[in-house]
Amino acid sequence: MGFQHGPLEGLGMTGGFWRDRPVLLTGATGLLGGWLTRRLVEAGAEVVAVVRDWVPQSELVRSRAIERVRVVRGDVRDRDLLERAIGEYQTDTVIHLAAQAIVGTANRNPISTFETNIQGAWNLLEACRRSPGVRSIVLASSDKAYGDREQLPYTEDAPLEGRHPYDVSKSCADLIAHAYAKTYGLPVAITRCGNFYGGGDLNWDRIVPGTIRSILRGQRPVIRSDGSFIRDYFYVEDGAAAYMLLAEQLYNRPELRGVAFNFSNEIQATVLDLVNRILRAMGSPLEPDIRNEAGNEIRHQYLSAERARRMLHWSPLFTMAEGLDRTIAWYREFLA
Repeated sequence: MGFQHGPLEGLGMTGGFWRDRPVLLTGATGLLGGWLTRRLVEAGAEVVAVVRDWVPQSELVRSRAIERVRVVRGDVRDRDLLERAIGEYQTDTVIHLAAQAIVGTANRNPISTFETNIQGAWNLLEACRRSPGVRSIVLASSDKAYGDREQLPYTEDAPLEGRHPYDVSKSCADLIAHAYAKTYGLPVAITRCGNFYGGGDLNWDRIVPGTIRSILRGQRPVIRSDGSFIRDYFYVEDGAAAYMLLAEQLYNRPELRGVAFNFSNEIQATVLDLVNRILRAMGSPLEPDIRNEAGNEIRHQYLSAERARRMLHWSPLFTMAEGLDRTIAWYREFLA
């Protein structure tokens, strides 16, 4: 299976900056990582992907992008491995996505989540500090790093007050990135995005892929919460474009060091509303199965992207309807 569409101009980018640029990417087998690898390869970058587990159904493998990158097998908890990869491949741009990203898993396994998300972040940043050729580092935080706040939407100046394991891990990694920027002048910027969705997400506990799979199988889609939780849903191809834009601008703009950016469509949607949108888009008469079993999750979140619009001249490329249509089409083919 090849790329769905070729020209980067369709994503609001040109390939000049990225052509032949050595880029280290962690988390390439994840949802965002697979799409970002594809876009980087399309732009001509020389991608080095740090991969822990072999995931044959990941978008990285299915799109065959993996055949066009260098793969370093290892774990982000291994700082020596990261430093070796950066040095041997003369990397000047680093994008750190690798994380344990599932809230339920973090509640069940907090220590492994802290090790991957916090230790992995400081290992990556320390490896970059010890590698003077690195000029641009983008580190993935999350809207969960803000914790549960009454004042909405979240702006980047809000304090980081995670309370549950996953949220705390992101708050910590975010603060560590700020410390490396402030103390050592490390060229790192931070992204805080909402809930990514899109083709290639194989965690069926997540609401979008789980709902689409259930509908395709003629089963009622399951909502673990009461359906009223409000989230900021962000289409994965928009995410890939945003990361590339930030990495490129950070390379040439020292004033962006240590700056965090929210990326968002700035749409508030309840879980129930999202499921109903998918049902309508797929022409399904099924009713959601609302189980009200979720715990240790933030009830209401959405982000302001005003800083990204103002400082990066960024805007999303896809509406939610367009993103859902592209996502549904991906799963129809994948599950056929």
